[in-house]
Amino acid sequence: MKKQKKHEILYFALRNNKVRFGFTIILFFLLLTFVGPLLTHYAPYDYVNPKGAQPPSAKHWFGTTMFGQDVFTQFVHGLRATFLVGAIGGALGTFIGIVIGFTAGYRGGIIDEILNMITNIVLVIPTLAILLIIAAYLTVRGILVESLFIGCTAWPWAARAIRAQTFSLRARDFVDLARLSGMKDWRIIFSEIAPNMMSYLLLVFILQFGGAILIAATLDFIGLGPTNAVSLGLMMNNAVLWGALLLGVWWWFIPPGLAITAIVGALYVTNVGLDEVFNPKLREM
Repeated sequence: MKKQKKHEILYFALRNNKVRFGFTIILFFLLLTFVGPLLTHYAPYDYVNPKGAQPPSAKHWFGTTMFGQDVFTQFVHGLRATFLVGAIGGALGTFIGIVIGFTAGYRGGIIDEILNMITNIVLVIPTLAILLIIAAYLTVRGILVESLFIGCTAWPWAARAIRAQTFSLRARDFVDLARLSGMKDWRIIFSEIAPNMMSYLLLVFILQFGGAILIAATLDFIGLGPTNAVSLGLMMNNAVLWGALLLGVWWWFIPPGLAITAIVGALYVTNVGLDEVFNPKLREM
C-alpha cells in the first residue's frame, strides 16, 4: 500500500504544472551553481577589465563591475552561497521546529507551556538588533555563521504549526494503541506521528528554505552579511554602494535580483503545487 501511495503521489506531482514549473526553475539554478564556475576562468574579485564597468559581451557574459570584475563569475559563486544558506538555515529551522513542536504537542501540560513561552520569546526578539550586536563583535562573518543565525531565529512559526498538527494526531486510535503496547514517547512521535506528517514537514522545509534565502539576501543587502564570501545579496549591496543604479550599470544588480526572485518564487510555487498533490481535494485531475 505504501509503495502504491508513493507512485500515486509521484504521478500527480508529475502532472501538476506548478510543481513542474517550480522544480524546473530550481533545477536550472542548482545546475548553474555547479556548472557555472567551470565556465569562467576568473575568481569572483579578480580585476579582469581595466576599462571598469562594461556591458555584457562575448568575453564577459554579464558584463563587468565598476572595478572591472566579472559579474558572471560573482553571480555563479553567489548562487552557491544562496543555496547553502537556504539549505543550512532552512534545515536547522525545520529541525528545531520539529523537536519543539512534537515535544510540546505530544506531552502537553507544563512542558507545552514552557516550550510555548520560549517560542513566543524568540518570536518577538528583534532579529536585526541582535545581528547588529553580533556584527559589532564578529569582525569576520562567513556563510555558516549567517546560516546558523537564521536557522536559530526562524523556527518559531514552524514549531507552532507542527505543535498544532501533533495535538490533533496524538488523540488518534493508532497512537493510543502504541501507548498501550508500552512504546516509549519518543518512539511514538517518530514512528507513529511523524510518518503521518511527512508531507506537511516537507512543505515546512520548503518554506523555511525560501525564507532563509530571503532573510540572507536582506541582511547582505544592508551590509550585515558575510565579510569573507560573495553572495547575490552582497552583489546588490556593492552595486548600490557604488552608484550602479544612477550610472546605468544595470547588469551589475539585475541578475542577482532576478535570481533571488526566481528561486524564492519557484520554491513557493512548488510548495503550492505539492500542497495540491498531497491534498486529494485539491488535486488536478
